[in-house]
Amino acid sequence: MRLSGRNLRCLRGGREVFAGLDFDAVAGEAVAIVGPNGAGKTSLLRLIADLLMPAEGTITLEGGDGEMTVAEQAHYLGHRDAMKPALTVTENLTFWADFLGGPPADPAACIAAVGLSHAAALPAGFLSAGQRRRLSIARLLTVRRPIWLLDEPTAALDLVSQRVFAGLMTDHLATGGLIIAATHGPLGIPARELRIGGEA
Repeated sequence: MRLSGRNLRCLRGGREVFAGLDFDAVAGEAVAIVGPNGAGKTSLLRLIADLLMPAEGTITLEGGDGEMTVAEQAHYLGHRDAMKPALTVTENLTFWADFLGGPPADPAACIAAVGLSHAAALPAGFLSAGQRRRLSIARLLTVRRPIWLLDEPTAALDLVSQRVFAGLMTDHLATGGLIIAATHGPLGIPARELRIGGEA
């Protein structure tokens, strides 16, 4: 599987964020998008996730499911947790499993994988910032999708949680997945850098 972008140009609010951008990511590989604030790291992830339309260029996936779009084969983990605060940890994951479609994983196993079993019955609104981030990471495990698009994925995670997440990313890559992550710091796993310029 190969995810590619060619000659991508992105406009936000009439301002050119980047132009002429190419990238490639293959199964089993992590790509870390690095660059100063405002360079377009988040915008690139949103283009791939089909949340923004490129002003120019194309994004293609070879070796995926030809009946599905790139976005339908990807998980997007953004800055926001995308969890309903009134629902419990388990109810949130059950909601996302239903919403995303496909054969769901056992919510209890996903919760255990990120170390939140003790909070499974708590409303998400009661969780700390780090716990909410771990719950968002658990969402990546609810339904198998080969492409993980991660925006500052280790934000709010303590060192133990970062190591747990590194293990989950390693497992995902080992089963043929690929990861593209925007990050200002170490991702915690080997990753090829895609540097984006632009004004800080």
